[in-house]
Amino acid sequence: MINGFIDSNLDLDAVGIKKTSLLVKNGLISEVGNNPEKSLINVPNDLFVVPGFIDEHIHGSNGFDVMEGNYDSLHTISKAILMDGVVAYCPTTMTMSKDEIIKALTNINEYIKKNPLDTAKVLGTHLEGPFISKKYKGAQEEINIKKCDVNLFKEFEDVCPSIKEVTFAYEENGKELLRYLVSKNITPSIGHTNCKAELLKEGIEEGISCATHTFNAMSPFLHREVGTVGTVLLSDKVNCELICDLIHVCPDAIRLLYKCKGKKIILITDSMEAKHMKDGIYSLGGQKVIVKDNAARLSDGTLAGSILTMNKAIKNIRDVLSLSFTDAIDLATINPARNIHEDKHLGSIKAGKDASFAIVDKDFDVKATIVNGEILFKKEDYSWLR
Repeated sequence: MINGFIDSNLDLDAVGIKKTSLLVKNGLISEVGNNPEKSLINVPNDLFVVPGFIDEHIHGSNGFDVMEGNYDSLHTISKAILMDGVVAYCPTTMTMSKDEIIKALTNINEYIKKNPLDTAKVLGTHLEGPFISKKYKGAQEEINIKKCDVNLFKEFEDVCPSIKEVTFAYEENGKELLRYLVSKNITPSIGHTNCKAELLKEGIEEGISCATHTFNAMSPFLHREVGTVGTVLLSDKVNCELICDLIHVCPDAIRLLYKCKGKKIILITDSMEAKHMKDGIYSLGGQKVIVKDNAARLSDGTLAGSILTMNKAIKNIRDVLSLSFTDAIDLATINPARNIHEDKHLGSIKAGKDASFAIVDKDFDVKATIVNGEILFKKEDYSWLR
């Protein structure tokens, strides 16, 4: 474990890039800005220490899926995403049978209790479905879709109390569920939805605060009915997840989203088990997925998650929008941290927060990942990182 000063170009909270030092003690950032004569780690001048990335919406990686519901699958995913600079994440479930969802949630809860220290941290669950629209089901099986049901949600919550975010279709009897989520400080996210504008405006006033993979699997913008897309673009109360692989959403749609939402964008990967793997046949939510040309699709061509890495998402949005280095980083750090109420511990480099960082170059290539003061990933055997 690192216990000492790190000297580097730091991406500092409310400051930006600054050449200075930070002190790590017992897995936390003890102080920032004190420049000792000698540091434990001196990061090369062409690299940057940035807050570790957070992925609030991810289904799998390295050949494993969250819905498999076993420790080894979750542990493999948690280790694999370290190479992308991800220090914390929300394993995301799918619309499958009640028993399969409960199995996955039980496993996530047990994993959190065991608290392995050699992987990215599991913050809690993102429940995507089964409370979604059949019209906009995407790569989720219709047979398992259900109307919003508070009692069923409480069964899920009983086996996994750390549910952080719920994707649901508000128009499917969602008012009672929304009020319950708000009462429990769980992020309600509109997604896989056919919700019309006037009803969604009501839901936003009731507490909907996020849109799941904006533009994808939701009623589109039309000039006489702006739908879910238009409503979330207009609302200052709604954060917008974005899969920035340039396949799910085109560059002009990304530009429109940024023009409307600015810094309320949250980068996600929505990645499935084929991330970090070769092209081939894989599975998502019990359905066959064909991975080819950087896209994951069902046999009928429907997009089925992604194989996107978080550092690539950051680079893509930086390049599309000509963002500054630090503004692009914010979309994968402090923004998701705030959205799922983890910003007290994560999302920025500030005294008192977790010592969880990514060390990257100017194009976000990850050289190392540090979680709670432990160096858990190194791209090479760097002499400066011991």
